[in-house]
Amino acid sequence: MEKVIILGSGPAGSTAALYTARAGLEPMVLEGIEPGGQLTTTTDVENYPGFVDGIQGPELMDIMKKQAERFGARYSFGLVDSVELNPGKHVVVLDGGERIESATVIIATGASAKYLGLESEQKLIGKGVTSCATCDGAFYRNLPVAVVGGGDTAMEESLFLTRFTSDITLIHRRDQFRASKVMAERVLNNSNIKILWNTVVEEVMDVEKGEVTGLRVKNVKTGESDSLEIKGLFMAIGHKPNTDPFKGRIDMDERGYLKSMQTRTNVEGVYAAGDVQDAVYRQAVTAAGTGCMAALEAERYLESRGI
Repeated sequence: MEKVIILGSGPAGSTAALYTARAGLEPMVLEGIEPGGQLTTTTDVENYPGFVDGIQGPELMDIMKKQAERFGARYSFGLVDSVELNPGKHVVVLDGGERIESATVIIATGASAKYLGLESEQKLIGKGVTSCATCDGAFYRNLPVAVVGGGDTAMEESLFLTRFTSDITLIHRRDQFRASKVMAERVLNNSNIKILWNTVVEEVMDVEKGEVTGLRVKNVKTGESDSLEIKGLFMAIGHKPNTDPFKGRIDMDERGYLKSMQTRTNVEGVYAAGDVQDAVYRQAVTAAGTGCMAALEAERYLESRGI
């Protein structure tokens, strides 16, 4: 039986792996469908401490993995199908039927940004298409950008981007926002933000440059199409926490995020770290911090039980 299984290998998972490995717990890390997490789909990362000139997302995650492996963490590809959670002996069941027992489980499966699903959009993720203004807004200083969405997240992203550019187009498929009144009014009263109501994105254009150069949009009421010149497209239509295997097993909020108290879930010996339990900040550095917290909690739990 394992002492620690870590589900997920993004900043939260790899930080938890580093701490538990240094504690001599020889953690097993199941990398999941996206080894390295969402940062592997980004290019420049300039807001992670310790890298003066920034670093490529995939490179950062590779460094984290190698650092954890240096102390004995074991990384393995595996997709979680379900879990059987019983204090003292938890079981992680993989999609191929393999069952892995562990005294503790750290869930760091993250959350996936929602995209439109357009082929042209998917190929440009990390090349002008992004889901995080806080992460990437500074790359578009004084450049035209667009935000897609109508909820509070879209309002927040649009307002944040005004720090860098005065040419922001907010695209919403309806004729009124879903956002809270106060957030919507802030956007409507901001002269740097233009609203395209009743509009959807039909295509993200790159003119064979491998980076976003514009959009083709359509008014859903008139059926008329138009083009929009932009350099960055920020998707703000929500995130989905990767918690399906834990439904009915661990307490979640109405959106599916795991509930935790200092990373402790309602199940003894099971901890949650990173975006899987954070619907607010969703930053690599905050995910890493909770990964550290979960590791320390797991270590103390095992020590208290003489494991």
